[in-house]
Amino acid sequence: MRQRTWIYDWNQAGGSELPAAGTRVLLNDESLRDGLQSPSVRDPEIEAKLEILHLMAAVGIRSADLGLPGASARAYADTLRLAREVAACRLPLRCYCAARTVRGDLEPVAEIAQQAGLPLMAAAFIGSSPIRRVAEDWTVEYLVATSREAVRYARQLGLAVMFVTEDTTRCDPETMRALYGAALAEGAEVITLCDTVGHATPAGARALVRFVKEEIAAAYPGVRIDWHGHADRGLGVINSLAAVAAGADCIHGCALGIGERAGNTALDQVIVNLALLGCPAATAEGTEAEGVDLTRLPDYVHAVARATGVAIPPNYPVIGADAFRTATGVHAAAVVKGWRKGDSELADRVYSGVPASWFGREQEIEIGPMSGKWNVIAWFERHGYAADEAAVARVLAAAKRSRAVLSDAEVEQARAPR
Repeated sequence: MRQRTWIYDWNQAGGSELPAAGTRVLLNDESLRDGLQSPSVRDPEIEAKLEILHLMAAVGIRSADLGLPGASARAYADTLRLAREVAACRLPLRCYCAARTVRGDLEPVAEIAQQAGLPLMAAAFIGSSPIRRVAEDWTVEYLVATSREAVRYARQLGLAVMFVTEDTTRCDPETMRALYGAALAEGAEVITLCDTVGHATPAGARALVRFVKEEIAAAYPGVRIDWHGHADRGLGVINSLAAVAAGADCIHGCALGIGERAGNTALDQVIVNLALLGCPAATAEGTEAEGVDLTRLPDYVHAVARATGVAIPPNYPVIGADAFRTATGVHAAAVVKGWRKGDSELADRVYSGVPASWFGREQEIEIGPMSGKWNVIAWFERHGYAADEAAVARVLAAAKRSRAVLSDAEVEQARAPR
């Protein structure tokens, strides 16, 4: 691409600790389960959940958590309805349900799988870190026995098993060996490493994944390693990318990063970064379609925002109203000059690290107190007016007097001769 001659990429100059181009990454969506644990979100109506489910598939997400059916009657009913939708519409999603490591949570997953006619995986989770063990008065022996029994019982119910250790990023190696070893010996197919309280840094994520991959999973060929991160330190996305670079196969996350406290990893931002890195979305076992349709990403995120009542900040990456919008003179001048060269790609990249066109959007130029004449010229041309000097000067003067971006009506009023 021509952009390679326009941009010197320091991200690659010293060697990258991010996923290499071509790395296939499975995307797992927790928006309809872990994301709904935020105290600020609304549990969506089932119709909204169905819309979100279809948009996950349209974007290219290939794995999804349908809920924790053991939590309540409504959770059970919604999870069953979602599972039936996946089966009836043959959506390319490998689905699972969350469950504590108790029979009362595992049995509803098996019931739903049978009623919906859809193979489901049980994501059986249990706390693991020393601090959690102190709080709960748990011993490692108790955790191992509970985990072994839960995985064995889930397998007896005909369920595939994802074994999830909460707070893995603060767990000691010996306990991890014992817990994962017990789960894998009983037939777990996936092990999920959780940064439950957003403790990890990228270095920590890499170290943990490498340890598990080399010291534990190596004895069980074919086991999948998942990374489930949170954003308490604002590192959810970069930790997820670091985990993949170290050997994780799948990233968990939620649209908009919704979830408890500071939220889960923002899955939409992960998708953007993987696209920029040249890493295609992988298929899940039992699905066929692969790849990501970035033009559907805004639809997916906006649907989750509407359904949960979460406002999208204007400066939110890619999706926010201001993501590809400028009212600054120097920036606007560069973009307009790109347009005038007849080069849409140049205009899209000269002042944007992420191409708006990838997401069905375009660079937008507004007029405000930080603007210059090129902002006004761009507005005139977009609205079909001649950019005569007097009219440009009148609008620019009005903008300099303003404390905010001018509305179209205010520009029209300033443009007209007195």
